[in-house]
Amino acid sequence: MYHIEDATPLQKYQAIHGMVYRIPQGCVASYSQIADMVGLPGRARMVGKALGASFNREKIPWWRVVRADGRIAFGADTEHGQLQQSRLLQEGIVVKNMRISMKYFQWCPEDL
Repeated sequence: MYHIEDATPLQKYQAIHGMVYRIPQGCVASYSQIADMVGLPGRARMVGKALGASFNREKIPWWRVVRADGRIAFGADTEHGQLQQSRLLQEGIVVKNMRISMKYFQWCPEDL
């Protein structure tokens, strides 16, 4: 039986990218949520690294991934932070003080 823990780093990154790609427009997921969903509990940092290492950044909606408390991981005064906030706002996600309400915007897939 195949376990994601036995996968190569590339395969793990591909699984993470695939899950992030599934986050629908207008929703967000946390780094830890994505890690859990792909079978890598406790590996939230790996999710961040996988997104940072993505060669197809424009195709993978990295901006839909935030901290578990709803905060954008990048500072408000950084280019990445401003870009992430802008893209979330374009999708109708309310961002206040670089934070998103997980109660209202967290992705809760029913098919996983």
